[in-house]
Amino acid sequence: MVSEKSKKLLFNVFRFNRENDYLPHYDKFEVEVGAGDVVLDVLNKIKNDHDGSFSYRRSCRHGICGSCSVKVNKKATLACKVRVSDLVEIFGEELTIEPQDKSRAIKDMVIDKENFWSKYNSVQPYLVADIDETPTIENIVSPEVAEEIDEADYCIQCGNCFYACPAVEVNEDYLGPAALALTYRFNADVRDGATKERLNIVNDIGPGIWDCVKCFECAQACPKELNPIEKITKLHLMTFEEGMARDNVAVRHAVGFKWSIMKHGLLDEGELVKYSEGLIGVTKHIPEAIAMFKKGKIVMPWNMPKSKNLDEIKTLVKSASTAKFKGK
Repeated sequence: MVSEKSKKLLFNVFRFNRENDYLPHYDKFEVEVGAGDVVLDVLNKIKNDHDGSFSYRRSCRHGICGSCSVKVNKKATLACKVRVSDLVEIFGEELTIEPQDKSRAIKDMVIDKENFWSKYNSVQPYLVADIDETPTIENIVSPEVAEEIDEADYCIQCGNCFYACPAVEVNEDYLGPAALALTYRFNADVRDGATKERLNIVNDIGPGIWDCVKCFECAQACPKELNPIEKITKLHLMTFEEGMARDNVAVRHAVGFKWSIMKHGLLDEGELVKYSEGLIGVTKHIPEAIAMFKKGKIVMPWNMPKSKNLDEIKTLVKSASTAKFKGK
């Protein structure tokens, strides 16, 4: 939609009122949309011009408060930031607007975010430090050290990454990318003294860092481009550096990945499964292994190729390895 003139577009809008409705439904609204209009403008026009009972959250309109998050054609969207014209280029001229999580809808776009906030608050999302209540000098942190926080403190708690995460959808215990990125933010702060306590919180299989499926949905959903998965990966490294990495399948998978690259310069899928899950675990994956073998995705161990740049790869892996596991 490149024209500067306004244009009528059709919006399918999720409707539900917990107090009155047994099931949700969708209403269709034809809305006049200007070239510069964002999704929040559409929500406002639906409420002001079509149906005053339509409900949604909004506040700052400057991409700071995170209140107005919705999904447009399943895409996590900060309504005050995303232009409708950009969405039309992706999805066409009929758009569907839904709340972040339809199963938690209270009224239209308004949802119960208790699951998000309870997990967010469970990771000690604050600085833990012994302070002098009457300091005589400033507690100065150098720019170089401050950079270790890696913009994680720019999170606006909108919940987009949380409600876009497939691991959250299937695992009710999983803390989610926002809480884990926040864990990294305070663990990376040199003034904080609760690193091990937070790592204990996020180190268990089920709720913690090892259940991230590396799909990058959180990075796509974040309106501040904070890339939560990068922070989760850094928390993995912290557990090794603090000597807190446990001997379980998730940790062995991470270690096995490294050693496969060190040995071949390439990923040996079969050996990785064997290292992570053991010989008995391998039997569970025989059907998948046969299918992958037929497609050329895995090879027999004696046919495993090696990268022509293996020496260079080994040097890079060694230089990047700052911690060990089980003496390796």
